[in-house]
Amino acid sequence: MNIVKVRNIEFGGDKLILLAGPCVLEGFERSLKIGRRAKEIADNLGMPYIFKASFDKANRSSIKSYRGPGLIEGLKILAAIKRELNVPIVTDIHETYQAAQVAEVADILQIPAFLCRQTDLLVAAAKTGKAVNVKKAQFLSARDMINVVEKLRASGTEKILLTERGTSFGYNNLVVDMRGLPIMRGFNCPVIFDGTHSVQLPGGAGSSSGGQREFVEYLVRAACAVGVDGLFLEVHDNPAEGLSDGANMIALDNLEKILTGALKVHNVTKNLER
Repeated sequence: MNIVKVRNIEFGGDKLILLAGPCVLEGFERSLKIGRRAKEIADNLGMPYIFKASFDKANRSSIKSYRGPGLIEGLKILAAIKRELNVPIVTDIHETYQAAQVAEVADILQIPAFLCRQTDLLVAAAKTGKAVNVKKAQFLSARDMINVVEKLRASGTEKILLTERGTSFGYNNLVVDMRGLPIMRGFNCPVIFDGTHSVQLPGGAGSSSGGQREFVEYLVRAACAVGVDGLFLEVHDNPAEGLSDGANMIALDNLEKILTGALKVHNVTKNLER
């Protein structure tokens, strides 16, 4: 397995990495509060922690939906959270011009699932020299992601992370095919499991997406049993008030329980892999 180093954190080693935070930045104070509590939980469990949040959610269901503070203000907030918590940051980019600017703050550039085949976006992200986390599209099989990996490698980077977040199945539903995890790890890339987007019901609420957060802990444990290098979880102090993806975000009060179970399974799996 290729080790991808992000500051002092190594993807692909024995540690299970936590990438967690609100779906979208909801101002500095609340976003920091969420990140601080997630970090405390991760520290207590001995998990390396990376703060995640989007400065812009460009693919919201409705034009009336909250998208975030935008690039300039969002990067200011992310930079401040990074200083306060002293942790790496991961955030999405949507257009090529954003890559270099976002790379000045973020330690990992994330490619949204719907954009994972956009060659110019992948090339721009790779050329920043930062780690690139690509969400597998809902419309792609795991095997198709080798083409994404080859685009990034051809652009000069081996700092590649791949994230599973469910596959479209029927209307307003996603299903996780756990076979995809070892398939993508077979590309010599660390693999992350997105437990909260995997229970999303895209467009399920008409002008917004629904979700089934009650299944997150089961899918997370299943993914750890198969073998993953990180967990991507959207968390909130009050998901009902979340401005994006509230239906599938998990409450901070439930995070420690979910991670404790996941780590127990992860440790067994790691022992089997040795």
